[in-house]
Amino acid sequence: MVCFCNHAARTHSAMRLNCQSRHDQAPPACSVGTPQSLDRSLLRQLGFGGFLPLVALAIAAAVVIIAPQRIYRRLRYRLTGQVLQVLRGWLFHADTVVPLVRVQHLDVIRGPFDKMFGTASLVVHTAGTHNSMVALPGLSPEHAAEMRDIIREHVRSDFA
Repeated sequence: MVCFCNHAARTHSAMRLNCQSRHDQAPPACSVGTPQSLDRSLLRQLGFGGFLPLVALAIAAAVVIIAPQRIYRRLRYRLTGQVLQVLRGWLFHADTVVPLVRVQHLDVIRGPFDKMFGTASLVVHTAGTHNSMVALPGLSPEHAAEMRDIIREHVRSDFA
């Protein structure tokens, strides 16, 4: 068996003798070498025992709380009689202009999180390969349906 303490790893009997000679008793912190005890011992030796999980938790909370708000605030759109213009991005800005005559079909999508937060996404499918699908997330369901109907009427009037 291998024992992990604050000393180098040795066989269990050699470690016990070594620990007894150093401390005049068997060390209570000595445990049989499992991956969990090795992790704890290494974290304790490096000084990250309580600090590293807190840093990871803070980063995860920042990503969950701050990132969606920043993404939503950086999304802009404009619907005119002939085009749908979508501006998005924080570090890298993308300006997508979709001529309404190229629209093939429209979807209003509401996933489980959209239903939980009362939002919907308008997805515009166009002819072509690059940017052939443009999504507008975070709309109210009524506004997404209204925009879909406006674009649909414009597409119908082009073919009439």
